[in-house]
Amino acid sequence: MLDMQPMATDFCFTARVELAAPITVGEMPLGIRRFVPILGGTVAGPRLSGSIAAGGGDWQIVISTRRIDVEARYLIRTHDDVLIAVVNRGFRRAEPDIMRRLSNGEAVPPEQYYFRTIPRFEAPIDSPHAWLNDSLFVGTAERERASAVIHFHRVL
Repeated sequence: MLDMQPMATDFCFTARVELAAPITVGEMPLGIRRFVPILGGTVAGPRLSGSIAAGGGDWQIVISTRRIDVEARYLIRTHDDVLIAVVNRGFRRAEPDIMRRLSNGEAVPPEQYYFRTIPRFEAPIDSPHAWLNDSLFVGTAERERASAVIHFHRVL
């Protein structure tokens, strides 16, 4: 039998993604489809810093009163002016009362809900940020009134 070690991660950066109000598209086969425009934001951490470009968006499916699936697509502009494409998929789940409070923009401590993502980064291969292309990442996220805060960790 293999001696399994706990999975190790390395914190790389936090993105604070500024969001517009959700646009409800309508009832779809898997749930209620929403689109949340991304207005901008910041990126800061030991491995990456910069800003979030306006114009991206988060495509959501409200699966139930307990779960929302998310797929955000946006660009990071690094401090040295390199563009990095991001596709960040995941979900948020909590008891219906907590989900309602989050939807209403109320402050809810992140330990009261589960919000995780699996991002995929595409950086130019000739840039100092090409390391993002060669690792897997996980994100732990928090919802604030007008933003999502995602802490990105590289899986070692």
